[in-house]
Amino acid sequence: MKFSLRRLFSGVLAVSLISGAAGLLCSCRRGFGKEAEGKVKVVATIFPVYDFAKRIGGENVAVKMLIPAGTEPHEWEPSTNDMLMLEEADLFVYSGAGMEPWAEDVLGSVQNKDLVALEASKDVALLKTSEVHDMEDGLDKGGREEEEGHEHRHGEYDPHVWLSPKNAEAEMEAIAEALISIDEENADAYRKNLEEAKKACEELDSAFREGLKAYEGGYIVVAHEAYGYLCREYGLKQIGIEGVSADQEPDAARMREIIDKVSEYGIKCIFFEQLVDPKVAQTIADEAGCSTMALSPLDGLSKDDIDAGRDYFSVMQDNLKALVSSFE
Repeated sequence: MKFSLRRLFSGVLAVSLISGAAGLLCSCRRGFGKEAEGKVKVVATIFPVYDFAKRIGGENVAVKMLIPAGTEPHEWEPSTNDMLMLEEADLFVYSGAGMEPWAEDVLGSVQNKDLVALEASKDVALLKTSEVHDMEDGLDKGGREEEEGHEHRHGEYDPHVWLSPKNAEAEMEAIAEALISIDEENADAYRKNLEEAKKACEELDSAFREGLKAYEGGYIVVAHEAYGYLCREYGLKQIGIEGVSADQEPDAARMREIIDKVSEYGIKCIFFEQLVDPKVAQTIADEAGCSTMALSPLDGLSKDDIDAGRDYFSVMQDNLKALVSSFE
């Protein structure tokens, strides 16, 4: 059950006064257990920053993902138990750039005065939503009135920054800085993990450049406009079935327009996402005579994927294979 943040804050205070700290940390909620003793306790909002925090922190941190696996993050809201978990944490990592529009309200309600809050995208050169739309060269920019409300709610920027390996590296650098500020004793370990992660990001960037250089200027049709940073980095252009936010439904005119552009540009594949209903993508593919394939924005992996050890780099490698395959 979800509550407003004001009610959450009031509820936390009431429980604190009546039950005391021991009651708050009962086993009836998800939180940090004994295995977290002696470690930096980190709460990360979505999968990319959760994965980055685990990679940089290594054995010195205990990391919890705030938004449950398999959940679309744009419209998610915290529960009382989520708020209580933050009362235990040392570090709260959110990607930012509008991905978690509720983050500032949450931080305003937390009583944990020692909690360090990090917007991991703070050093990233952000893409404005208007720039993302401009990547749809030749497509009608009209019919976006509904989306203007989404831009206001989620911010004016494309929040999917990690889909560029260079931006992922910047987010990991920010996480390393925060961990070092909290736990200077293990600073060398965090720096070592960061250097290894930076090398992996450089190798991934090189793989994308090599794999996609023959398709520079090519178009991809995606479930929603999550791939602006990837397209900017590697010279592609995206056509989004839905807007920057994944919860928008295209109207008939937009679908017809996409189908026409698929034919005009000789597009062979329509990409869908695991957390977005694929029926619209499949309808367009059927109408245009295209195949369909999965492409992950990585903001919400399934529990099965996480349990199987899938991480940022393995999913991005799969994304690269899918992109190359779509042009062949």
